Amino acid sequence: MDTKIEKKKGIKLKHIVIGSGILIFLFLIGIMIFGNAGSTLKVEKDKITISEVISDKFNDYISISGTVNPISTVYLDAYEGGRVMEIFIEEGSMVKKGDVILKLENRELYGQILNSETNLALKQNDLRQTQINFDSKRIGGQKSLLESEFQLKKAKRKFKQFQALYEDELIAGEEFLQAEESFELAEKNHEVNTFQVKQDSLLNTSSIKELIKDLARMKQTLSMEYERIENLNVKAPVDGQLGTLDAELGKQIGRGQGIAQINVLTNFKIESTVDEHYIDRVKRGLLGTFERNNLLYNVNLKKVYPDVKAGKFKIDLVFSGDKPDNIRTGQNYYIKLQLGAATEAFLLPRGAFFQSTGGQWVYVIDSTGGFAVKRSVKIGKQNPQYYEVLEGLEPGEQVITSGYDAFGESDRLVLK
Repeated sequence: MDTKIEKKKGIKLKHIVIGSGILIFLFLIGIMIFGNAGSTLKVEKDKITISEVISDKFNDYISISGTVNPISTVYLDAYEGGRVMEIFIEEGSMVKKGDVILKLENRELYGQILNSETNLALKQNDLRQTQINFDSKRIGGQKSLLESEFQLKKAKRKFKQFQALYEDELIAGEEFLQAEESFELAEKNHEVNTFQVKQDSLLNTSSIKELIKDLARMKQTLSMEYERIENLNVKAPVDGQLGTLDAELGKQIGRGQGIAQINVLTNFKIESTVDEHYIDRVKRGLLGTFERNNLLYNVNLKKVYPDVKAGKFKIDLVFSGDKPDNIRTGQNYYIKLQLGAATEAFLLPRGAFFQSTGGQWVYVIDSTGGFAVKRSVKIGKQNPQYYEVLEGLEPGEQVITSGYDAFGESDRLVLK
């Protein structure tokens, strides 16, 4: 009879092989399903902004806000210090060149002028006395010269007479010698007197010239001090509108201290600031436009300031053509400043994504609309509406243009 063989219980090799295969299969399925879970993020579609890339003309301009100011401002300083005595014109009033704005008082200056006048009077007296002395001395010199000339003539005549008598042996030799010596003495005395009169004349003339020069300088100094008195009347140097006036009755104003400013209203300029991103492209001569009361006005970039502060630099624009009728200092205008000519380009609407990526990559929506993936792009110029796309995108493609801060480092966004 046959013997019944019982099956052995336990794990066999084939069971191990089958189980291992199942585990490997499940592991591979897990990788396929969850392998990218760390770089995938689910995003609600209605909470993001999606924009389409288009092909159109790119207008190369920036929008800036500018404030209207006078074409120039003249700052008024005190030529002389003093105490404010009277104020004739108030802030905001129109002034003409030469109008007295306020009057100062300076007692120290009055004292200096009084001293100068006294010194001038003394110098004038010195000059007159010197002239009197010179005239008196000149007359005395002329008399002395005439006397010496007279004595010379007498001595010469006597010498000639005695010389003739001596030659005829009618007088002694001693008498002839005395006559000759008297003549020589008279001659030398006349030469000395002539030289003395000449030197005195030169010396006195020189002294008088120096006194006259000193007198002229003192008169000039006094004239300048009179001008300083006139400068106590603070006058408008140009026509315009009196701006800030830093003066009160009785207030002490120092020499050179700023008192006021006068706004020249013959024309206006618009002062604005531009982001330093455009510093290499904003130059003199650029054109801009702005709209006011449904009318378009043109401006021209006149000046670019070199300093950059808080990431911005200043510019001045002036009108090229008509100005608004109701233009006032302090008004704000929103200006389109043209940086270049319009060109054909691929355009992507501006959005907050640029602050996160710097324009180096974007999330592009798949054609199915179910997810978005990262893609490297290259952004060129930008205006207030669009970015110029240089590489990485084609017209018709859709891009998430809202902020990316909530997406972290995700490479793939699942839209739901």
